[in-house]
Amino acid sequence: MRIGIATCAAVPPQFDDDALLLKALQARGVDAARVEWTDPAVRWDQFDTVVIRSTWDYPRRHAAFLSWVDALEPRVQNPARLVRWNSDKHHLADLIDAGVSVVPTSFVEPDDRIPRLTEEVVVKPAISAGGRDTGRFDPTTHEQARELISRLQRERRSVLIQPYVTSVDPSGEVALVFIGGRFSHAAHKRAVLRPNEEAPLRDDEIGGAEVMYDPTLVAPATATDQQIEVATAAITYLRDRFDVPPLYARIDVLSSADGHPLLLELEAVEPNLFLRYSEGAADQLAAELTAR
Repeated sequence: MRIGIATCAAVPPQFDDDALLLKALQARGVDAARVEWTDPAVRWDQFDTVVIRSTWDYPRRHAAFLSWVDALEPRVQNPARLVRWNSDKHHLADLIDAGVSVVPTSFVEPDDRIPRLTEEVVVKPAISAGGRDTGRFDPTTHEQARELISRLQRERRSVLIQPYVTSVDPSGEVALVFIGGRFSHAAHKRAVLRPNEEAPLRDDEIGGAEVMYDPTLVAPATATDQQIEVATAAITYLRDRFDVPPLYARIDVLSSADGHPLLLELEAVEPNLFLRYSEGAADQLAAELTAR
């Protein structure tokens, strides 16, 4: 068996999920290698399976990425249909319609009028990752929010608007990692957006928000039963819609004003799974991957 771990150029060294998965696969006697998804020299047919991992530059070339994923079907994990659906944050509307507890979300399409803003909001593109082109704006800076929305519309990009959930400032977010449809472990991430600004970006191949590179941003955590319940509802939706639970997924949740968990992000394309924070998680992922 030969497995390709798809990545991109210049993945920062503190993000070691790929290395941990590679080691776990090799310990199982699997011939595995890390490969850049954009490398024209790679012969993808040499791999029995390709697992999408740190392809963090894909939003900048979304159409090419989806074509690459489609060409790998059925040897790609997560499956191409799931990746296509999850790579655009319009999927949050499907989760809301299915009754999953999600942060209230509205969308502004490229030709829509910009809606009236009345509260502190988060603005981000529907196709994005790593905090790129994302900002937090209270009523004193709504003009900046409208400018960001207008710029994204001019680029023919759909825009997502959510109320800023203030509990994230003292409490942060909890990321719940699922492997093979089963809850594996959790991590805590502190607030990443500062008030009244578009998140500053790092000038590198990935171009993520500068705060995402902070080695103190994430720490191990214990998820509550309520958080696991909300995350499991999202995983159940994926299983029912795509006929198989995802190989991996990360559900980021935060607390509403009344203390109930709300899904903020569902990541099943290329999330950091924080494998270092759970002993045996890398081997669990390797076992599930080889079984598939």
